[in-house]
Amino acid sequence: MARMKFICDAERCIECNGCVTACKNEHEVPWGVNRRRVVTLNDGVPGEKSISVACMHCSDAPCMAVCPVQCFYRTDEGVVLHDKDVCIGCGYCSYACPFGAPQFPGQGTFGVRGKMDKCTFCAGGPEENGSQAEFEKYGRNRLAEGKLPACAEMCSTKALLAGDGDVVADIFRTRVVQRGKGAEVWGWGTAYGSKPAKPGDAS
Repeated sequence: MARMKFICDAERCIECNGCVTACKNEHEVPWGVNRRRVVTLNDGVPGEKSISVACMHCSDAPCMAVCPVQCFYRTDEGVVLHDKDVCIGCGYCSYACPFGAPQFPGQGTFGVRGKMDKCTFCAGGPEENGSQAEFEKYGRNRLAEGKLPACAEMCSTKALLAGDGDVVADIFRTRVVQRGKGAEVWGWGTAYGSKPAKPGDAS
């Protein structure tokens, strides 16, 4: 059985936020919640890196360990989901998650935070696949349609990889081996595979 995983190649990420926009558009995510976000380290200085972050669907998920009502569950494909009908909105999972994945929605009555929301790996929720109730609570179930998560599918430089953990690891391993080290790690060739020809270069 496949174990679904995300990995973001920091050498390819260009901080375009296409993954963030794709997620919000695909699932009509409520205002104040970003199931995915792009984090930039050393912004504006040499060695700057950007990485797309969301729920990593951990094999030993801390959110599952601290939830007092056990609303988190793991699918057969290793995707960590939560049941909003069981969630009491206590926020323990938000504090336990090292990636800040579970979040409170920012809309509603003042002081009322409601149910937690998080990345679903585009796998919907416990409701029937494709139902309106599932979409309203969790967004579209792309995995049931045989598709990749919208964020990974939209990534223009293929920095964000999603799918079977073994396949994703093989792709990333091949990139690292071929990438080399030093100055050639940076630039156009890193993101697009080949350097553009310069005027006057020999054919």
